[in-house]
Amino acid sequence: MPSPAEEIKKLREEISRHEYLYYVLSNPEISDGEFDELMRRLKSLEDAYPHLITPESPTQRVGGIPDKAFSPVVHEPWMFSLDNSYSMGEFLDWAKRIKSLLKTENVVFIAEPKIDGLSCAVEYRKGIFFRASTRGDGRVGEDVTANVKTIRNVPLKLLGKNPPEELEVRGEVYFEKKDFEDLRKEQLQNGQDPFANPRNAAAGSLRQKDPSICAGRKLKFYVHSAGRSVGVNFKKHSEYLDYCLNSGFSVPSLNRICRDEKSAIKFYENLLKKREELEYEIDGIVVKVNDYALREILGFTAKSPRWAIAFKYPSQQATTEIEDIVFSVGRTGIITPVAKLRPVKCSGVTISSATLHNFDEVERLDARIGDRVVIERAGDVIPKVVKIVLSARKRELPKVVPPGRCPVCSSPVVKEDVAYRCSYPLCPAQIKKSLMHFTSRNAMDIEGMGKSVIEQLVDRGIVKTYADIYKISKEDLLKLNLFKSKKAENVLREIVNSKKKPLSKVLYALGIRHVGEKIAEILAEKYGDINSIACASIEELSKVAEIGPIIAESVNSFFANDNVKKLLRELEKAGLSMKVEERTREQKLSGLSFVFTGELEEMERKKAQEAVKKLGGRFSSSVSSKTTYVVSGKNPGSKLTKAKKLGVKILSEEEFMRIIKG
Repeated sequence: MPSPAEEIKKLREEISRHEYLYYVLSNPEISDGEFDELMRRLKSLEDAYPHLITPESPTQRVGGIPDKAFSPVVHEPWMFSLDNSYSMGEFLDWAKRIKSLLKTENVVFIAEPKIDGLSCAVEYRKGIFFRASTRGDGRVGEDVTANVKTIRNVPLKLLGKNPPEELEVRGEVYFEKKDFEDLRKEQLQNGQDPFANPRNAAAGSLRQKDPSICAGRKLKFYVHSAGRSVGVNFKKHSEYLDYCLNSGFSVPSLNRICRDEKSAIKFYENLLKKREELEYEIDGIVVKVNDYALREILGFTAKSPRWAIAFKYPSQQATTEIEDIVFSVGRTGIITPVAKLRPVKCSGVTISSATLHNFDEVERLDARIGDRVVIERAGDVIPKVVKIVLSARKRELPKVVPPGRCPVCSSPVVKEDVAYRCSYPLCPAQIKKSLMHFTSRNAMDIEGMGKSVIEQLVDRGIVKTYADIYKISKEDLLKLNLFKSKKAENVLREIVNSKKKPLSKVLYALGIRHVGEKIAEILAEKYGDINSIACASIEELSKVAEIGPIIAESVNSFFANDNVKKLLRELEKAGLSMKVEERTREQKLSGLSFVFTGELEEMERKKAQEAVKKLGGRFSSSVSSKTTYVVSGKNPGSKLTKAKKLGVKILSEEEFMRIIKG
């Protein structure tokens, strides 16, 4: 007769196998009742012998939220978003560009459906579920381990023998159509506002404080990309997906190897015909270069991998009526006409307003209140008016014309090309939206300075510029709605803490056109202080890697503005960082590129990377012929093998420490 430990082990293996058959392969061997009986038997044994309970047991899928829930998780390598193509021509241009960069016509692609869900990374240590996190901004996500653990087709223990030391899989958390509709019905019955679409439902589910709520929502997960791994290597993405499937994961069953772009287009067209029949929502396909070695050559732009693209389907459309046309003032003062619509569902989302882009477009459409219009979600995201299908022709209603004065501050409106812009830089609408960007999480990250607070501060004349944030007093905050002493103190503490943000965050927070987080980091790393960036010419800026003439001109003109110069002096006086901390004058690692692999014992990898940056060097997550050194720690991964193959010099951790310590 087997011991309790032996029976528990056998039950866990059997239950895991049946979960894989049911949730991944959709090919169950036993009935639901028989499966439930296995779970009951395992639960009773674990109740009797609690010391034998382990985290990877099937009974442990639902637990309490740990203290680290929703805390930041740094992605290494980054979880990049994809570039989009919305037409055949754009896709063919991408394929042509890929072949040109690789200098070959023989490029094999792999294509898969683009499911409308939430990106997520799931990590395993020695084959055991370790952690799960959202994509976030690509560099830092949120820890959602307890909730992802409840998703039944996410294995708690990898199938097969000899699991790798570390494995991170990246994929999509999503709802099938029928499960999403069931959830909406349940919310309506309970008097709750239902989720608008499956993606919002997935995101909302992963942010539940109680994992049992997430467990009851029938979420699914499928793997589409590789993250960091130690102890296992792959040459092709198709091999990686096969490995994941055999390890217990769901992978896109409709993925196809495409020998050329024509095959990918055929897959795109065939899947479009089946779109409505699929169990889940898709908005296109993703096409990737299959060979990992070729991906290394292609690399990344500031935002996206060059070796992959989302080939989106035409936007879904709906018909409704314009109830009003209003003018919205943006962060840069541009005035956009917006159609207020009779609410209508489009691509699973209820739409009540849509952009009319600019006043040239309004004139072309001759859009008026009362018109019946076709709207679509551009890229299945931004609602826009496409055409008039039935004109109201109420001649008593005048044509929509550009305003002569700003609808918010009544300042004169100036015309720039096709755009109309409020001429007053301190217009409350511009200030409010600029301040919301400045205080946002990915910028200065001032918690408590949300939309309502900013609107009150601006309306009361307390804040007019970014610098005014650092002059706010406790008395100022206590004048605002719903503010008491403790809340005011918390916001003031957040404002003080924001002064510690690095130069790259300050640059991004300033809202320079075309300067996102990645470009801000590149500028900070290259120039070291804000005065050097401000003094750089367009020609000098254009020579910086990943910065073209458009970005260079935008940066140059921004810092040439006298109001900006005054603002920078005030921000510096307030104590914000205007230079890279501890920037080393000698920059002895300038021009050198480092890649780290394995575990460092004397210094955390992130700190080692920061040490390289401070000394003027660069670090990367992948090895190429341009890599100067690969620093190899304990249990190195495939990067070490690739470094040897490419002849890149390999350093031990001790050798690396000697270099950075001089």
